[in-house]
Amino acid sequence: MDETAGAAARAAELRGLIEYHSRRYYDLDDPEISDAEFDGLVRDLRALEEAHPDLVTPDSPTQKVGGSVSTAFSEVRHRMPMMSLDNAFSFDELVAWGKRMERYIDGDVDFVCELKIDGIAISLLYEDGRYVRAATRGNGVVGEDVTDNVRTIAVVPDRLSVPPDRTPAVLEVRGEIYMPLSAFEDLNERRGQAGERLFANPRNSAAGSLRQKDPRVTASRELAFFAYQLGEITGDGAPRFRRHSETLEFLTEAGLPVNPEIRRVTTMHDVDGFCRHWLEHRHSLDYEIDGAVVKVDDLAQRMELGATSKSPRWAIAYKFPAEQATTLLKDVMVSIGRTGKATPFAMLEPVQVSGSTVQLATLHNEDQVAKKDVRPGDTVFVRKAGDVIPEVVGPVLSKRPADLAEWLFPETCPVCGEPLVRVEGESDTFCTNVECPAQRAGRIGHFAGRGAMDIEGLGEKRVMQLIDAGLLHDPADLYSLTYGDLIALEGFADLSVRNLLAAIEASKGRPLANLLIGLSIRHLGGRGAEVLAGAMGHLDRIVAATEDELAAVEGVGPTIAHSVAEFFALDTNVAMVDRLRQAGLNFEGAVGGEPELPRTLGGKALVVTGTLESMSRDAAADAIKARGGTSPGSVSRKTAWLVAGAEPGAAKVAKAAEYGVPVIDEPTFLRVLETGQP
Repeated sequence: MDETAGAAARAAELRGLIEYHSRRYYDLDDPEISDAEFDGLVRDLRALEEAHPDLVTPDSPTQKVGGSVSTAFSEVRHRMPMMSLDNAFSFDELVAWGKRMERYIDGDVDFVCELKIDGIAISLLYEDGRYVRAATRGNGVVGEDVTDNVRTIAVVPDRLSVPPDRTPAVLEVRGEIYMPLSAFEDLNERRGQAGERLFANPRNSAAGSLRQKDPRVTASRELAFFAYQLGEITGDGAPRFRRHSETLEFLTEAGLPVNPEIRRVTTMHDVDGFCRHWLEHRHSLDYEIDGAVVKVDDLAQRMELGATSKSPRWAIAYKFPAEQATTLLKDVMVSIGRTGKATPFAMLEPVQVSGSTVQLATLHNEDQVAKKDVRPGDTVFVRKAGDVIPEVVGPVLSKRPADLAEWLFPETCPVCGEPLVRVEGESDTFCTNVECPAQRAGRIGHFAGRGAMDIEGLGEKRVMQLIDAGLLHDPADLYSLTYGDLIALEGFADLSVRNLLAAIEASKGRPLANLLIGLSIRHLGGRGAEVLAGAMGHLDRIVAATEDELAAVEGVGPTIAHSVAEFFALDTNVAMVDRLRQAGLNFEGAVGGEPELPRTLGGKALVVTGTLESMSRDAAADAIKARGGTSPGSVSRKTAWLVAGAEPGAAKVAKAAEYGVPVIDEPTFLRVLETGQP
């Protein structure tokens, strides 16, 4: 086969795949591949057509918009075509688009940056201020009539709130219908309890909810809407606009919801700052975004630029790295944690998600595996949201092999072989053997971790090496280690031995709260440990306290009290505490809590960025909170000061400049902590 014939065959194959997956996505709301995988198919076809222009056909997916139109709804012909956007997948591609804008049109170019909501494009039609119709985008020319369903969405007004003399005779509004993350979680929770299949993602659930034949079902799904564009506008009273940003202001005045995170900027540098900020903070929102949309603001310049057969030249979508992909679920295994908790996890065919290779993903607990109905051999959706541990979202049922066996939770511990027991009234299952090697390793590793005794140089691999060498059985054994014990082990040299022994010695002076955290008492976290240490004043008092006495401590409660009392009722744990005492660890806490610091920052929000010399970022946040302030992760209009150390985040500094938030250096920050004033 020659090169031309091979290219034609590949183009035909790609068109078939794109049409198939487009139908599953747009029409059936039941995708088999992730958005990123679909985008990859389209990019491959576009590149092939650019290399071989003779292969371009009018019906190619690169020349068309969206999906087909379902026969389940009446057809609506759009008064103006609803086009799709070209995509940029890197900032270089975005800059190239921006330079084209500046080259093709007269005058300076201003841009409007918007969040790309992951939902369903919709057209709303108002006549004389009254809502009369809603239609999906469909194929861009013809969509589906979903008027009654959209009427049930609370934020879509039945009547525009504009004076009669400014009310257009016809106003078409374009926007996105989406499902908030909180509503999505509630919906899947209800579906799981009813034994129904879970939705894979909020976009999938929003599409399925919008296309219900019974509007009452749509009404129960808590859909929402953001307007982002004017379509047709006619009538003597219709306002005239010069800029897109002015149209958004009008839509807001008319009572239509417009996303608050829209920015008008003047340079591509500002565009970059907007995109980078939301790439970092996308998970602070109660809705999913999969990128940003950048538009030319001047409407006359838009007319100069025009459009291709499917996309306007004056706008582009900057797509964020995908957080969801499909891959093969090879097996479901169970890990045993430090408290004995048995957690199922998925072994996956390696797949790229959010810029990293994922091979393992959590399945949480027995109920979640059953609810998601994932089975070894399934093709599954895998999601990694930000820095969260990857999780399996659910199976692609259309790809499930026939007679694939359901996975059953094991009855015995995969490490020690002892029984696994599910706690009554809870979803968690536990290994009952406290001497289980997996639990032992987890407890020692946790004890040495940063949140507890912070023993530098004692990571998971070192802990396992020392356990295998017979040197560690519980955390107290750490304080019996000698130079001779360690120097004989592979990977240890004089300096590393001395450093580890020094770190172990330094840990003896850690606060009582850190020691309590390190003991791996179930349900006892950092805040509870601090409260107990402050209220009881000494570990011996905590060990001797009854469950009722512990529960009486404000901030502890019956669940933590029961766990603490149960922990210290075991002779092995009491014996370990005695060995820790003999080793010289700090058992004392300040009675009544630490001395309260002056509330110099009462009610003020300080954001910290970059590296500080005098303290870590976590310590800076603690210092702010101890003085009555808050330390959120992002800059807002309510931020009092942005504390900038070495190499501060450019997006945070840019956002501070935009909001007029003062930026202070480290010496000024220390003065603010002391006095409340810079």
